[in-house]
Amino acid sequence: MAQQIPYKTYEQSAEYIKTQIVDFQPYIGIVCGSGLGSLADTLERIVAVVKYEDIPGFVRSTAEGHAGQLVFGELSGKRVVCMQGRFHCYEGYTTQQATFPVRVMHLIGVRVLLITNAAGGINPAYEVGDVALISDHLSLPGIAGSNALIGPNIGEFGVRFPPISDLYTPRLRHIAARVYLTSNYLRNERKLHLREGIYAWVYGPCYESRAELRALRMLGADLVGMSTVPEAVVAKHCGMEVLAMSLVTNKCVDRREPNTIDAMVAELAGKPLEMVVEEFPHHEEVLAVAAARTLDIQDFVKAIVKEI
Repeated sequence: MAQQIPYKTYEQSAEYIKTQIVDFQPYIGIVCGSGLGSLADTLERIVAVVKYEDIPGFVRSTAEGHAGQLVFGELSGKRVVCMQGRFHCYEGYTTQQATFPVRVMHLIGVRVLLITNAAGGINPAYEVGDVALISDHLSLPGIAGSNALIGPNIGEFGVRFPPISDLYTPRLRHIAARVYLTSNYLRNERKLHLREGIYAWVYGPCYESRAELRALRMLGADLVGMSTVPEAVVAKHCGMEVLAMSLVTNKCVDRREPNTIDAMVAELAGKPLEMVVEEFPHHEEVLAVAAARTLDIQDFVKAIVKEI
């Protein structure tokens, strides 16, 4: 089992950051998902930019599309910090390392965490380019024993056994829904479709197999991705409110392939089966879809932050 990160390390990280943002205390933290780092560019006033490599206790983000820095400033009149680049367990980090920044955000004053991510659409009704509010999650790694709260509990952050049935704060989801439904621009001009669903967290970095996707779908998942859940759990443990949303960047392929033996029998009989050409997910697609929806996500987030 990985060694627990001591509370003192979180304190050292927070104290360093405070020296870079004198007299500025962010209330809202925003975690920018793959290809969505430009959310930080929407800040009306940037107070400071702090590189991860300079912060004690922080590891480095190695995923493409993740800048690796904290950007402090004001958005829609609120004090925020944007995390440009998150840490994933598939990069080789423990869940505690991957969620380290969330606890540090708590120590510097953040009370609301807004998490974005790029996800695959399991629900057949979801289309590429849709945005989905996360109402609940399915954490197979967590059920199997990979949870950021494993190890001695750090009482300064929260209780030993935190309930997470209301992890994705209903109040914030209501705000997001109201913002969307009252925005003629997002709904009619930009043709943005808002969904709400269950997000399945998988470790990655490979995309899921057909059988895994069928299993996730049967278990009730609408979306699948490689982040968000560990961060959300830790935020809840710290007492934060959490709003998480996914940009659907690809439709998952879970169709069962034709039986190879049946296909060969048909081929030998001179009646080959019709082959279905399918497009499998790739990271370039994720970044391209994120880029195409960047301005819409920015407008949506800005409007939500204004109402929080």
